[in-house]
Amino acid sequence: MSESSTRKIMLWSSPRNISTALMYSFAQREDTSVVDEPFYAYYLTHVNPSADHPGKEEIINSQSSNFSKIVAKMDEFKDKNILFVKNMTHHLAKTSFNFSKNWYHIILTRNPQSAYNSFKKVIDKPTVLDLGYKEQYSIGLKLKGQNIPFYVLSSEELLNSPKKELENLCDFLNINFNDNMLSWNRGGIKEDGVWAKYWYENVHNSEGFLKNKQVNNLKRTENDIIAVSTEFYFKLLALKK
Repeated sequence: MSESSTRKIMLWSSPRNISTALMYSFAQREDTSVVDEPFYAYYLTHVNPSADHPGKEEIINSQSSNFSKIVAKMDEFKDKNILFVKNMTHHLAKTSFNFSKNWYHIILTRNPQSAYNSFKKVIDKPTVLDLGYKEQYSIGLKLKGQNIPFYVLSSEELLNSPKKELENLCDFLNINFNDNMLSWNRGGIKEDGVWAKYWYENVHNSEGFLKNKQVNNLKRTENDIIAVSTEFYFKLLALKK
């Protein structure tokens, strides 16, 4: 756990896993500051430079792509008692997470078919790397191997029972649950990344966690990606036990 006076929380999410809603939830706490995907530009320039994401150049120009500088900025953070960092797990694929080994770790995951359907609305042909389930399982294994506590949170459970799941999560984080975490105002928050206009429409139109929707059927070629992602999804859930 974090040894500094600021409690640091790393959210390891995959895209379209309700991670933005969870970030908005923590942003409602007076004792918490949130950071939105600080490694996005790093991912687009160093991890997967061939990725064709909407607003790519704007994203790269909006934040540092220097890994050491990004980490240093978070290490120096002392503004509030809690720092919540929303991170896409694949943004740090093949990258050391040692900088956060003393942080609190949450792995947020979701039924891969639901995530794929949602991701496809923004990018036509998602890949296994885009969905990030292999990377989620990998970070879970690394944390477990180093005896670093982590919390696996299901998006479906969070959407269906937000108060209960947030209470359980706060217990893991050793912080008090706050009812303010259950709702927020429509529209964005000042911490949104410049990519919000492409990805955050649903949460901008919401005022809290919405009930999970039933997924649609996919084509066979698409199911190949789902099959691989699902394999790692269930491996990750098994680490929870």
